[in-house]
Amino acid sequence: MTDMTVVGDAPEIDEIKRVVQLYVDGFQGGMEKLNQAFHQDAWIFALDADGLLAAGRVSERFERWAASYRPVKSRFIAVTQAGEVASVLLGFDNSENLEDSWVDVIALIKAQGSWQITNKTAAHSTRAAWAKP
Repeated sequence: MTDMTVVGDAPEIDEIKRVVQLYVDGFQGGMEKLNQAFHQDAWIFALDADGLLAAGRVSERFERWAASYRPVKSRFIAVTQAGEVASVLLGFDNSENLEDSWVDVIALIKAQGSWQITNKTAAHSTRAAWAKP
């Protein structure tokens, strides 16, 4: 995406985006990618199209996600880095049905020299206002 917003100085933007892309690519049978992208204790909060909130440890969803082979593409909307913390506003777009897309706020931390996702807060695209595809 060429019109991505970068807030402040983000010297490690390429590595941050790489880790978030591992999460997206994990939906194509990539359990190892999901395990690499997320901290083992990462959480998810997700608001579906009906407004129902689900929450839990992300790792409990890995097997289902990896087996879904969901046709998704990443759309990096905004990236912010402040030292060893970062956030990404991500369009998680279903390439076969844009109506079934999501918008995520991804929180990352750099620990022991590596970036990992610590939290994913998501809203179905019907609830994402201007950020939907």
